[in-house]
Amino acid sequence: MDATNNPLCLNCASLRLIGAIGLALLLSVASRAVLTGRTVTGWIRSVCIVFALSVQFAAAAQAQVITEFSNGITPGAFPNGIAAGPDGNLWFTEQIGNRIGRITTLGVIAEFSNDISTGANLGGITAGPDGNLWFTEGGVDRIGRITPLGVVTEFAAGITAGANPELITVGPDGNLWFTEFQGDRIGRITPLGAVTEFSTGITAGKFPFGITSGPDGNLWFTELQGERIGRITTLGAVTEFSAGITAGARPSGITAGPDGNLWFGEDSDQIGRITPLGVVTEFSAGITAGAHTAFITAGPDGNLWFTEYNGNRIGRITPLGVVTEFTAGITAGMFPYQITVGPDGNLWFTEAIGNRIGRITTGVSAPVAIPMLSDWTTIAFCGLLLLIGSAILRGRSMRWRPRGANTAPNYSTRP
Repeated sequence: MDATNNPLCLNCASLRLIGAIGLALLLSVASRAVLTGRTVTGWIRSVCIVFALSVQFAAAAQAQVITEFSNGITPGAFPNGIAAGPDGNLWFTEQIGNRIGRITTLGVIAEFSNDISTGANLGGITAGPDGNLWFTEGGVDRIGRITPLGVVTEFAAGITAGANPELITVGPDGNLWFTEFQGDRIGRITPLGAVTEFSTGITAGKFPFGITSGPDGNLWFTELQGERIGRITTLGAVTEFSAGITAGARPSGITAGPDGNLWFGEDSDQIGRITPLGVVTEFSAGITAGAHTAFITAGPDGNLWFTEYNGNRIGRITPLGVVTEFTAGITAGMFPYQITVGPDGNLWFTEAIGNRIGRITTGVSAPVAIPMLSDWTTIAFCGLLLLIGSAILRGRSMRWRPRGANTAPNYSTRP
């Protein structure tokens, strides 16, 4: 992740701090040249230094803190999928509770059940291109849509009976794409509800599971039983990749990484990475044995974050493969499952057995929650202070003077 284009990059915090210190020193030197030696000079320099450093420290000031929320979730609901909504909240499915839940970034929860078919067995959920949330109903072979106001519509036409839609994502073509766990197909549904299914090229009995949009303009999906990663173009052409994936790995959740590759969880206590060309690398160092890694998402800090449903942890892996695990704050036996980035710059995850929604801070604040200022803003602010201070000390106004005006200093008056 590029520090210049993303001032919230936590990985680049040390470089930004060095830049801030250098900027402050530069301003200090400049102030000596522009201003006189009066006391206000030092004051302005101090303000510039403090301002520059505070801006850079703001993004890295937080630590990884986990908080759980359960108030408002019906007992036994089994929270499953989770996604950030267009309304600034998080939305989640309740697999057993047969409801859609909404949680604000402050932890206030609301549930919606109207017009959701009985026994829908809700799975994945994603924000659609139409400003609504879209979710799968594996138990009744439907795709659901819920507005930010809680109005639900279900779509069944075009989905093969027994297909068991599982997970869903937005495609680069503006449609929704979903996996059919039992049907060995990939489905596509337009925002108007027209469904198309694709099966050619998918090995039978391999259970398509996770799905995401790739950096190459295609959709990428996991095959839970096939030890394969699949790629499908927006025209429906499928390619499967298996080389480099450990036997019994059970690939599950998948996401596009900040490095231009695809990253996926493996039930075999590994995180996998596949390039758009299909080259696979697996990482296991740092992951506790028996943790069972599941879902994964790209974080706002330039790393990947994943759940360990059996290990009861949240993991973080850098694009270079360095893993850190976090468990403090997660109640034992909660079964952390699906995970996503929230509008507040934190990671939010479901705790299926614990009947809770969890939040882990990343140390990166979202620009909506806490506006972060760029280095150029810092420079402009301090430059303005320098100009104002210069004008005050020299006893001049900041009005424009016409060319030819006598502005030359009178050196004869100096002692």
